[in-house]
Amino acid sequence: MEKKGMLLMKKIQLGTTTQMVASVILGCMRINGAENPVKVIETAFDNGINFFDHADIYGDGECEEIFSSALEKTSLKREDLFIQTKCGIVPGVMFDFSKKHIIESVEGSLRRLKMEHVDALLLHRPDALVEPAEVAEAFDELEKSGKVRYFGVSNQKPMQIELLKKYVRQPLLINQLQFGLKHSEMIDQGIHVNMTDEASIDHDGSILDYSRLHEMTIQAWSPYQYGFFEGVFIGNEKFPNLNQKLKELAKKYQTTPTGLASAWILRHPANIQVIAGTMNVNRIKEIAQASEIIISREDWYELYREAGNILP
Repeated sequence: MEKKGMLLMKKIQLGTTTQMVASVILGCMRINGAENPVKVIETAFDNGINFFDHADIYGDGECEEIFSSALEKTSLKREDLFIQTKCGIVPGVMFDFSKKHIIESVEGSLRRLKMEHVDALLLHRPDALVEPAEVAEAFDELEKSGKVRYFGVSNQKPMQIELLKKYVRQPLLINQLQFGLKHSEMIDQGIHVNMTDEASIDHDGSILDYSRLHEMTIQAWSPYQYGFFEGVFIGNEKFPNLNQKLKELAKKYQTTPTGLASAWILRHPANIQVIAGTMNVNRIKEIAQASEIIISREDWYELYREAGNILP
């Protein structure tokens, strides 16, 4: 998928496939607020990001429509792109992993994207009423028809994934999880094993270790946020120590604080992808260009500590 002219981008293996994909993804949830969607897509691609993440609910479908309209105004070809979408959320109402909803959601996304297939489909958060056999039927139909190549989930823990795997024939290759310097719970519980402090609480069933053992690709969403969508921690006066260290080390690695916060995620040996949701073209460049940076072990842990974490 790499096209001549694209800048270098760290590539990772997608799950258990032989497919190599960009380590940075452009999340399109905010593309309906972009001043120039065409420039956003072209900037991403020119900087090595050819992986675009969507969901049927983003802008109530408008984001997929804007993306497809903007894409038509570029010289990019469909075969040069990796397009991913998600389904399963009925906003403010319910989660729905029924066969009918999954099929209809994908068909709706394909209409809006003006494409014959998506490269990956993820189930968007867990559905408490999931019937795994229905999911399996939907995946089989979508794969057989050529509408979806690869499958995965988001925000699911190991036993939820195992339940699906009992019925689903296709490998579940991806899990979207929130992860970053201010959302490091997957790291914390592993470091604080055999302790009784707050950081030792395992909320997610050792999802990080599970993902590595089963070669599932983790995609880190909202990697620059803190709290429950309370805001961005970079440049935020609430976190002076972290931001001072980000500035200091950004100079050392010849990047920006945003680039360094991205490189911190990419440094982890789990080969995590970073989902950059920004529509700012300069920030897209910063994040993409940081993909090749390898932070030292000492500096990685220093950033972890400055983010408010302790080493027992």
